[in-house]
Amino acid sequence: MYKTIQYLVLFGLSISALNAQTRTEKDLLGEKQIPANAYYGVQTARALENFQISGMTTQFYPDYVRAFAMVKLAAARANADVGRLKKDRLAAIEKACQAVIDGKYHDQFLVDLYQGGAGTSANMNVNEVLANIALELSGHKKGEYQYIEPHDDLNMGQSTNDVYPTAIKVALLLHNDKLVKEADLLAKAFHKKGDEFKDIIKMGRTEGQDAVPMTVGQEFHAFGNQLDAEIDALKKSEVFLCEQNMGATAIGTGITASPGYAEKVATHLAKITGKPIVMSKDLIAATTSQQGFVMYSSTLKSMAVALSKISSDLIILASGPRTGLFEINLPALQPGSSIMPGKVNPVMPELMNQLCFKVMGNDLTVTLAAHSGLLQLNAFEPVEAIAMMESQGLFFKAMPLFRKNCIDGITVNKDILAHYMDRSVGIVTALNPILGYEKTTELAKEALSTNKGILELIREKKLLTEDQIKKLLDPVSLTGQK
Repeated sequence: MYKTIQYLVLFGLSISALNAQTRTEKDLLGEKQIPANAYYGVQTARALENFQISGMTTQFYPDYVRAFAMVKLAAARANADVGRLKKDRLAAIEKACQAVIDGKYHDQFLVDLYQGGAGTSANMNVNEVLANIALELSGHKKGEYQYIEPHDDLNMGQSTNDVYPTAIKVALLLHNDKLVKEADLLAKAFHKKGDEFKDIIKMGRTEGQDAVPMTVGQEFHAFGNQLDAEIDALKKSEVFLCEQNMGATAIGTGITASPGYAEKVATHLAKITGKPIVMSKDLIAATTSQQGFVMYSSTLKSMAVALSKISSDLIILASGPRTGLFEINLPALQPGSSIMPGKVNPVMPELMNQLCFKVMGNDLTVTLAAHSGLLQLNAFEPVEAIAMMESQGLFFKAMPLFRKNCIDGITVNKDILAHYMDRSVGIVTALNPILGYEKTTELAKEALSTNKGILELIREKKLLTEDQIKKLLDPVSLTGQK
C-alpha cells in the first residue's frame, strides 16, 4: 500500500484516486490491493510477488491456458449434473471458459511457470480469472465474489492436486496433435527424397567402415521410417495422458467432491477435448503416480534420439566438401566462418542436434521430479510441465525449419558416389555367390595392398564380363530392393 501511495504522489495524483485504480481483496494472510482492471485476484497477486523466476508465465503456452479452461468447464458441468452448481452460475462459468478456450483473456494468466506449492498458484490464477470473467459477463463487477466465487464455484469439488496434473495432460494432448502433424511432414520429406534417390548406388557403412552397397534412396527412406516409428510412439503414448484423476481432490479420497462427480467430469472432459479421457481406477494411486508424464517424456526423448542421430548422419554425409565424404549437399544457408572464406556450415542439422540435447535433458528433469514426490502427492509437477511443454515447443518450431531449409533441398553428388563404389572393397561381398568366399577374400586383400578398386581388379583379371558387372551393379539386385 505504501508503495502505491508513493507512486500516486510521485506522479501528482491524489490519494483519492487509489480506490479508482485498485480493488481490495483478502485471503488468509490479509488484505491486498489488486489493479482494478485485473481479472486475477489476491492469490495470483501474491504469486506474482513470490515467483519472479523465469519470465515465462502460464500464457506462454496458449494450449496450456486452454487446457485449464477445458478442465474447469468439464468440472462445472459435472457439478451441475450432480445438482451442486446452480444453473445460472454454470451458464456464466461456461461463457467464461469458452472465451478463454477461444483465445481471449490469455494476458491475465501471469503466474511464472516455475512455482512452489505443486501448482496451487497456477490453479488459483485460473479460478480467479474465470470467476471475474464470469462476473462481468453476468453484469457484475470484478471482485463481487458473493455472486461467483473462485474457490466455492470455480474450484468446487476440486483441488490443485487433481486439476493441475489433468490440465498438464490435456495441454500435452492438445499440442501432441500439432507435433505429430509436423513430424509427419518431416518424415514425408525424407520419404520423398528416398523416392528421388532410389536408383543411386552408394556404399553403406558400419562402425565407420565400408560395408555393403545400398542406394541413397534406401538410406533416406530409413530416415523416414525411423521418424514414422517415433510418430507412432507419440500417438500411442497418449493413452497414458488420457487417464486422469479429476475427482481425487486432495489425495485421491474425493473429499469435498459429490458422488458421481468424478465419472461425469471425465465424460465431459472427453467431449470437450475430443480425446478418450477416462477416470483412473485408483484415484489415490493416480494422484501420486507420474507414469503418464514419465512415459510421454520418454517418448519425446526417443524422438530426440532419432532426430539427433539422423542429423549427425547428414552432417557426416555432407562433410568436406573436398576432404570429407561429400556424398550429399545440404542447402547453403549462410556463411560459416568469420575467418575462413568460403566455409559453409551444416547449421540446420546442428540446430536440430542442440534442440534434441535439450529434450534429452528435459526428460531427465521429468525423471528426477517424478521419483522425488513424497507420499500422496508430487510437488514437482510444475517443472515436469515446463520440461515437456518446452520439448514439444522446440520440436514444433524446429521441424518445419529443418524440413524446408535442409531436407527439401538436399542433392546427391553422383560422381563422388560412383568413385567410392569403384574404389571400395565393400563391393566384394556381393561377389561371394559368384566367385566364392576364398576368391573374393584374395581380391579384397589384393585391393587393399595395391590400392586398386575391386572392379578394377575384376576387369584386369577378366573374372567377369562387362555385362556381368553391369548386372552386378544393378540397384535392384545389388541392394535387395523389391
